[in-house]
Amino acid sequence: MTDNGPIHMSEKGYEKLKQELHKLKYTDRPAVVAEIKRAREMGDLAENAEYHAAKEAQAYLERQIAETEFKLSRAKVVKKDEVSKDKAYLFARVTVVDLDDDEEETYTLVSAEELDPEKNHISIKSPIGKGLLGKGVGEEVKIKVPAGVLNYKITKIE
Repeated sequence: MTDNGPIHMSEKGYEKLKQELHKLKYTDRPAVVAEIKRAREMGDLAENAEYHAAKEAQAYLERQIAETEFKLSRAKVVKKDEVSKDKAYLFARVTVVDLDDDEEETYTLVSAEELDPEKNHISIKSPIGKGLLGKGVGEEVKIKVPAGVLNYKITKIE
């Protein structure tokens, strides 16, 4: 939590983060407090493993709450109609052709908080996201990734 710049998010991502915070505060926190109370009733706290585990869970939960609140405090909601379609920017769906094997792939560029590899939502901080960012249709890009170099041509931005 050292970067103090804005966190760009979609409306959906912002709402998801708000729901996550609500769950952490009003479902998970009371459950951990109840577990601490139950463990405390077991007697001697010095040798009570359940109590210590519950206190560790509480500390972890409080860190999650603080981190989520911090993200929400820095969130800047970007609406899809505010995003340029001329270049690959945040929330753009970018279709590329791999020049090495002629395979087509479509990525949606998102903030790190909205990353979802299963849906091909890639972070603008990832190597591919950084490589595509700011590029236009027809441009060829070479992107260094851990497995080597990708040679892409951008064919569509939506």
